Amino acid sequence: MLLKQDFWFDSLGANRPLHIRVPDEGEGPFPVMYLFDGHNLFRDEDATYGKCWGLDAFMSEWGKPMILVGIECGHVGDERLSEYLPYPAERAWLRGAQPMGDLTMQGILFEVKPYIDRVFRTIPFRECTGIGGSSMGGLMAAYAVLRYNRYFSKAAVLSPSLGAVTEDYWKELDETEIDPDTRVYLSWGTLEAGKLKNPWVEDRRSGMYRVCAGTAERFRRKGAQAMTYCQIGGKHCEADWEKQNEIYMDWLWA
Repeated sequence: MLLKQDFWFDSLGANRPLHIRVPDEGEGPFPVMYLFDGHNLFRDEDATYGKCWGLDAFMSEWGKPMILVGIECGHVGDERLSEYLPYPAERAWLRGAQPMGDLTMQGILFEVKPYIDRVFRTIPFRECTGIGGSSMGGLMAAYAVLRYNRYFSKAAVLSPSLGAVTEDYWKELDETEIDPDTRVYLSWGTLEAGKLKNPWVEDRRSGMYRVCAGTAERFRRKGAQAMTYCQIGGKHCEADWEKQNEIYMDWLWA
């Protein structure tokens, strides 16, 4: 069952709709996974570009019942970039964006999560709470499992925009204690930055490869588990992120 409702974020001073998928069968309690860009997750008719991750259909067939909570971003001007930016950044494409990512996370943790735990039959503990996203949402998922590791034990980090804030992120990761029960999935596609002559070789030179591999290695040094996945022919789009649903869900929730 997919529920869609408005939700007022005090932290942002704005309405950010929720897309909540509840298992059709079973009384719970259920694990919960929070996901960014909620409008792009479940059904094509809600997606910005007419194609979603296909998570509604996928969860109907997948063997582990859980609640998925998709949280929309702002859709006006630079709202999405600002709400999904946890550190200051000087990249040209982020010009005008304000680092409001931590305010977004405070809203998710201290407003959305208590609401979900109150209204639905959830397993509220860290071990049964995950987070995920792609692109800027992937950056936010990586940030959440680092800064708020005591709340999230799993993160699906697809095609993350980590390259915009690598120095700040890696510095915080190097200085932060990470629970060894943490699992982080990091992925990228070989065609995200355009056509490559030899994707098997050249994807290793890409910035996203270096950032994902470097982040995974740093989590491993902390005793956590990290999986990297290179999607051959993968582009920066929902259609290709959909192809990874079974891969990251099976690994994160093993």
